[in-house]
Amino acid sequence: MPVPYAFRLAAQSLFREKWINLLSILTIASGLLIISISLFTVYNIDTATKKLPEKFSLMLYFDDGIEKDKIDSVIDSLKKDSAVSTVKFISKDEAMREMKGMLKSSGSIFEGLDENPLPDSLEIRLKREDVSPAAVKKIADQALKIRGVHEVEYGEKFLSTLHHLKVGLKTIGMILIALISTGIIFVCYSTVKILFYRRKDEIETFKLLGATKAFIRTPFLIEGAFIGAAGGLVSLLGIAACYYVVLLKMSLTIPLFSVILFPSDLFLPLPLIGMFLGIAGAATALGRLRY
Repeated sequence: MPVPYAFRLAAQSLFREKWINLLSILTIASGLLIISISLFTVYNIDTATKKLPEKFSLMLYFDDGIEKDKIDSVIDSLKKDSAVSTVKFISKDEAMREMKGMLKSSGSIFEGLDENPLPDSLEIRLKREDVSPAAVKKIADQALKIRGVHEVEYGEKFLSTLHHLKVGLKTIGMILIALISTGIIFVCYSTVKILFYRRKDEIETFKLLGATKAFIRTPFLIEGAFIGAAGGLVSLLGIAACYYVVLLKMSLTIPLFSVILFPSDLFLPLPLIGMFLGIAGAATALGRLRY
């Protein structure tokens, strides 16, 4: 079949069955929009957690009156750990100065203190790739076994919750993508099948004139590609509108929303993805038809 003729037949069918095709396009767009929102959420959480290692640290507190030699020994021991990036000693006097600087407006709470109640401490920063609940807990447990170490603080619950949230969202996102992609293929499958039966008389005429299977199938594949691509384009416009119209406006009143990123390179292929799924659905439908 000449390619221009196949496109003409596909265009005629798309216009003639415009309401069925419009419904399919909107259904596909809704599915791809859900996938886009899932990817958008996972991307921003993943980006946020990647910045965590730059700010994450463990605080190790010593017993009161510990000798300087013992502190130096602990520092040397920690620096030998391959997961440790830096170890910073914070004396009790330095810690008190920092606290007073942070609580300038509440200086009265320090009145009446005869001695500094804060302990000497170490701030331990880990290498970026080693900030995980298991690795951090291992270092904390090892540090607690050192004589003279009173406490290790690192926000265990927060780190664990954040890690599980990240893994959980990625898993849910992958499941959603698989399920909705299957659903989109099924929508295109059903649409092409309906269009095929509505043009059965026309196809019978083509067969009597000696038309090949490729001649009959090509317009349907083009229709499937168009429906999928149109659905992808609508979903792209939808996710862009959600970000630029809703989130950016909300960021003017709620500054927290200003840190949310829009990865345009992640969403620009949506029309191509929709087209691929549309062709897959159409090819599946045509493969199961007998004519």
